[in-house]
Amino acid sequence: GTTAVALVYSFLLRFTGNVTFYIPDRYSEGYGISTQGIDHARKEKVALIIALDCGIKSIDKVAYATTLGIDMIICDHHRPGDTLPAAVAVLDPKRADCPYPFKELSGCGIGFKLVQGIAMRNGIDMADLEPLLDLVAVSTACDIVPVNGENRVLTHFGLKRVNNDPRPGIKAMMQMANVKKRLGVTELVFTIGPRINAAGRIEHGRQAVELLLAKDQVQADQMGLRVDGNNTHRQELDKDMTRDALERIGQDDFLRGSWSTVVFNETWHKGVIGIVASRLIEQYYRPTVVLTESMGKAVGSARSVKGFDVYEAIN
Repeated sequence: GTTAVALVYSFLLRFTGNVTFYIPDRYSEGYGISTQGIDHARKEKVALIIALDCGIKSIDKVAYATTLGIDMIICDHHRPGDTLPAAVAVLDPKRADCPYPFKELSGCGIGFKLVQGIAMRNGIDMADLEPLLDLVAVSTACDIVPVNGENRVLTHFGLKRVNNDPRPGIKAMMQMANVKKRLGVTELVFTIGPRINAAGRIEHGRQAVELLLAKDQVQADQMGLRVDGNNTHRQELDKDMTRDALERIGQDDFLRGSWSTVVFNETWHKGVIGIVASRLIEQYYRPTVVLTESMGKAVGSARSVKGFDVYEAIN
């Protein structure tokens, strides 16, 4: 989502100039479109909200925005429910009625399709969009979508951009990680991705967007230090929580022998539970749900194994 926001914002800023961006706070608002975000848009006299990497199930939020006279465009790559939100446009290749031939674009990939569409409609040269492909490559790698078909093409040209002419924010993260060699998909996943994600997990996702949008290398390096510090803190939390979860499973005969893992600790950090779920699958290869407490409710992240659709199981 962060890379998608940086991509669409930088494009619209260049070609319209009249744009702002908003990242919901994952702890007080959740991950997707929020009432708080829509209210902020109304306060700022925003006429159109573009929701990136989210919104395909936000039927009530889109309806609320409509009552305020705000149009919405949904750009998402998650599976829709039975009803689509009544937005002015819904871009999602997983829509049952979507004829687009490639279904596995990342969230940022969908944002890039929107930008391509705007460019085609307004006579903007496609070559002007090439500087955005580094963000598409980072998103494609870190979203763990299949790197085949169109994703492979976008990643190929995006990696060329990353290695030959990295934007200041990516260059800063490469320096923080002490990367000397040319980056491939693996390096994006394990070097760039965790630093971008750590901003939202530990402080606020806005930091990562601002880092990716930085024009000046000195500014990017300063911002990168903060993001890198968040990543170090995230690693410490990840390690402590994983150890605690593994101990809980190891000491519980029922959990050890189960076909799935469900663990809960109200003190665990909400921003890291998804990572911990992935770590538990490395140890116990089975569908896994890790839960913590947030605002009086149990909240969690689910991860699965090949051949088992955990989304459908929960649904």
